[in-house]
Amino acid sequence: MRKLPPRTAEQGIPMKFASVRLIAADIGALVSFYENITATPAQWLAPVFAEIVTPAATLAIGSVETMALFKPGAAQPAANRTAILEFMVADVDAEFARLRAGVDLVHEPKDMPWGNRTFMFNDPEGSPIAFYTPVTEAARLRFAGR
Repeated sequence: MRKLPPRTAEQGIPMKFASVRLIAADIGALVSFYENITATPAQWLAPVFAEIVTPAATLAIGSVETMALFKPGAAQPAANRTAILEFMVADVDAEFARLRAGVDLVHEPKDMPWGNRTFMFNDPEGSPIAFYTPVTEAARLRFAGR
């Protein structure tokens, strides 16, 4: 792997993480799914592109047709096997009770070694999603400023 040059003060340190974009085979179904699990209406910026804006970051969803604007093969729908989309919630057990019957469950709520209680499920195109609540004092402190 090549070593990359560091960012300079002129480039605006620190960088702000803004969004994750999913490419969807069925944008209508995927946007509706994320609207339901987040209880947040999407902002449709074009018929082929929508955003779910949360206080911390934005989930952007583009239809497969948007890939014509980029290098062929740059991204494809239903192919995520490395990233987990994580949402911090006030009560992970209440969210599990709300969603469990309507999602493709990966695992029920459990406590993780780093202090979060989490459950995981897949979106309609297979991307893994985790809802979590910090439950230890160290985890609550870690997320207090985020």
